[in-house]
Amino acid sequence: MQRLLAFLFSALFFLNAFSQQLPAIQAPLASKSLMLDIFKINDKQLVAVGERGHILLSSDAITWRQANVPVRSTLTAVYFIDATHGWAVGHDATILFSSDGGENWQVQQHLPAKQKPLLDIMFKDKNEGIAIGAYGQQYRTSDGGENWAFEFHGEFLFPEDLAYLEELKEQDEEAYLDEQGSILAHFNSIFKDGRTLYMVGEVGLIAKSNDFANKWLPFDKIYQGSFNDIARTQQGNLLVVGLRGNIFRSLKSGTPWQHINTKTQALLNSIVLGDNGSIFVLGNNGVILKSDDDGVSFSLNIQADGKALISGVWFNNQLVIVSEVGLKVIALTKLK
Repeated sequence: MQRLLAFLFSALFFLNAFSQQLPAIQAPLASKSLMLDIFKINDKQLVAVGERGHILLSSDAITWRQANVPVRSTLTAVYFIDATHGWAVGHDATILFSSDGGENWQVQQHLPAKQKPLLDIMFKDKNEGIAIGAYGQQYRTSDGGENWAFEFHGEFLFPEDLAYLEELKEQDEEAYLDEQGSILAHFNSIFKDGRTLYMVGEVGLIAKSNDFANKWLPFDKIYQGSFNDIARTQQGNLLVVGLRGNIFRSLKSGTPWQHINTKTQALLNSIVLGDNGSIFVLGNNGVILKSDDDGVSFSLNIQADGKALISGVWFNNQLVIVSEVGLKVIALTKLK
């Protein structure tokens, strides 16, 4: 599940060239363009999303075909609940839906006037789902996306900030709504672990929810920089990754977070779990970190082109990665 990169955020956030609700252009080189997320629908199908409304499908990670998409907004994340039902989110608070395995998409929400991207999406079943994004955006649906409702999560604010909002609401409703829409940190990524949801974001945000994000329980801060991804390892331990090469690990027994030495200052974007127990962390500057001891230590690999590696999946015993220059396939034998 993936998320908008910090190095891309400021550049793309204010671009409105593709904010019109026009269909994505069928582009022969779409698989070489900026792609921001990839999802394994099942063992035979991959889907990837990226700039200009590009959504690509593949059954072998080598040849990619472009789906029919009704918008040109940059898409940042994609999620499928089963082989046919999937959602994608992106800039302009866009939410798209597919009921045919990703071949064709329809608009469920498109709010270009907001100029705020959504960065991740998760569904509990075919009906109930949430989408999160910049400035603490969270939308919820209980009908498969036919209707999406905005939710504000004041549990991330200090008491004085909540008091300020209440005072502003009494004085100026319009100013209150504007402030409410920008006072929270960016919500970057969510991870579903059984009945528990975890979320990471800006300024060291880590939180969990036991009621599918109706209420979030923020963790104590362990770092002031942004986190971009969180995952539970095959042995049941938590990893978070973020700015300046930072990785933290917490054991399933609830021990304090331990900082992991990564030997890199690159921005780390996402975590990929291999079927063989290996863990991969993808980052800017061509960085791939690999661990064979459940995240206790990582070896540093750097791709020759130095391009940002944004998200990935483990597919047919290899890494399939989306990057700033499109799709890449990396065999395990190429990594130390």
